[in-house]
Amino acid sequence: MTTDRGAPLQTADRALLALLAFSHDREEWGVTDLAAEFGWDKSVAQRLLASLAHRGFLVSDPVTRRYRLGPAVWHMATAWERHSGMAGLVRPTLRQLAAASGVTALFAVPDGTHLRCVDSADGTSGPLRAYRLAGELYPGHAGATSRVYFGMLAPGTRAGLLYGRPMASFSELTVTDPAEVEALMSRVPSEGFAYSQGEYDPATAGLAVPVLVRSQPIGSLTLVGPHDQLDDRKNELLVPLRSAGESLGELLTPRQMHTRRPDPAPAPIPRTSSPKD
Repeated sequence: MTTDRGAPLQTADRALLALLAFSHDREEWGVTDLAAEFGWDKSVAQRLLASLAHRGFLVSDPVTRRYRLGPAVWHMATAWERHSGMAGLVRPTLRQLAAASGVTALFAVPDGTHLRCVDSADGTSGPLRAYRLAGELYPGHAGATSRVYFGMLAPGTRAGLLYGRPMASFSELTVTDPAEVEALMSRVPSEGFAYSQGEYDPATAGLAVPVLVRSQPIGSLTLVGPHDQLDDRKNELLVPLRSAGESLGELLTPRQMHTRRPDPAPAPIPRTSSPKD
C-alpha cells in the first residue's frame, strides 16, 4: 500500500518491518528491542506490536512480555502453499536452468534430517522419473542435494541433526560412516558445491549448490541425471547452476533492507566571544 506519490504508508510499512524482523535467528522481540532496532519511539513500537497481536499475527508472553509470531502467519503461509506457493515462485528459474543444462533441475528445502523437493523441471534429455519429484525426500547423509545444504551449517548444528542415528545404505556407494560423511560435508563451504554419483540412486549423479538468503543456507539447487550426462560436464554446468542459485536467493530474500536510524548528532556548542583584556 502506497501514498499517491508512491512512497509506502508509514504505519503499514512499520508493521511489515516489525513482522519481517522475526526470523530463525530472532524469534522473539520486546518493545524496547524493536524500538532500538528501527529507531522508533517506544510508544510507536508498543502500539504496533499490540495491534499485530490483536489480529493474531503475534502472540505475547504474559510473563516476559515479549512477542512471537502468531497463528495468523501460519494461516497465510498455508494459503500461500495451497496456491502453488514457493513452487510457483521458483518454477521459472528451474525451467530456465533445465533448458540451459539439458538435465533435470530441482530445488529442495530442509525437512528434519532430509531435504524435500519443492519443485523440479525436466531438461531436454527427458524426465528423470515417471512421477513428479515434488515432495520427494532425500536423506541428509546421501547425495549432493542434501550434502550441499547440511555442509553449510555450523558443525555443531549439523552433528545434532545427522549423527548419532542409523544411516541407511541405498547403494554400495552410500557413505554411512559418520566421520566420512562429516569429511565430505566440511568441504562444502570452501568448494561451494557438492557432487555425488550413485549414493542415493545408483543410476544418477547430482551436482548441487546451496541457496543462500542473507548468507544463511535455506535449501539447495541441484542438477541431476544419468552419470554420462554430468560426469564430464561439472565445470561447464557449475556456471549456470551457480547463477540460478544466486537468482533464487535474491528471489526468496524478504524486502526488509532496513538500517538503524543513526543517533542524532550532538548539538553544536554555542560560540561565545572571547573576554577582552
